[in-house]
Amino acid sequence: MIRPFLASVTRISDLTPDNFTTTPLPREQWDTGDYVVGKVLDPRGQMKAIELPGGRMIEVMEDDLVVGAFGTRVATLEAVGDWRSIDESGDFNALTAAGLFGKTTSLSPFLSSPMPLRYQGHVMRNEEKVTMQGSLPKIDQMAFDTPVVLIVGTSMSAGKTMSGRVIVHLLSQMGLKVVGAKLTGAARYRDMLSFADAGASAIFDFVDAGLPSSAVDEDRYRKTLPYLLSLISREKPDVVVAEAGASPLEPYNGAIAKEMIRDHVKFKLLCAQDPYAVVGVQHAFQRSPDLVAGGAANTDAAIALVKKLAGLQALNLMDPASHDQLAQMLRQALDL
Repeated sequence: MIRPFLASVTRISDLTPDNFTTTPLPREQWDTGDYVVGKVLDPRGQMKAIELPGGRMIEVMEDDLVVGAFGTRVATLEAVGDWRSIDESGDFNALTAAGLFGKTTSLSPFLSSPMPLRYQGHVMRNEEKVTMQGSLPKIDQMAFDTPVVLIVGTSMSAGKTMSGRVIVHLLSQMGLKVVGAKLTGAARYRDMLSFADAGASAIFDFVDAGLPSSAVDEDRYRKTLPYLLSLISREKPDVVVAEAGASPLEPYNGAIAKEMIRDHVKFKLLCAQDPYAVVGVQHAFQRSPDLVAGGAANTDAAIALVKKLAGLQALNLMDPASHDQLAQMLRQALDL
């Protein structure tokens, strides 16, 4: 018998390769967050990496089995897909290496096709399907009352995670207990692990609250986020460095996340790919960030253009020479 690989969306469960059965279920019983088993089809010329629960990447081969979860991805620069688009063939794709499963409906011409798989069945125990939501431990809901450094972007790949690592590192060096969090986006453990490497005492994302991605209906996200915020509050951090994956304007519920933590945001960093995108976000939200970073601050010319177009300060956080200035801004914002 082929032992399945467990993708990192299973890290919140107690699943092992041997403690469940696989049973095909009728379509009307499928739902977001269901754990399912897919058989890898011919992966030649396709993305074929899977992220394991601990974050290690492996390459799978044809006929390997992978356990992931049904979900939705709506990436502006890479791939769009949804489990609801899976047709009668049962063929679908790993929309992220973390095991976010759905059928690709739109793909950037600059990206290799996501790994193709075929539905083998749902992960079952005692004749009931195993789900992400059903795998969560019950916890007491806690009020969230922690200062937040919020990182948002004009799109994916705008420099949010890199900037977050710098901020986590600086705050940790100040002696603060820092929790790293990713409030919205599509499942991938790598980003949060990099926050831990930078000095975060604990890391959480929407997967820890039972979602394979935050691209769900607004009501479901509003009910899910308090669980994630309670997990963070239990750590009793001095500050939370929170990334809103993708852009608040994309259908990942970034605007809802911002709304629900607005009163606790002490410093807001906007990562943009170019200075003109900064103006777009300013116009859309009618609120200015405290600092701009990312591609829009790669050069002195870009920084000057951000100042001219938006009247905002920008720093190239890839340059260590900027970190003293950023640290001073953070101290002032957090009243240290």
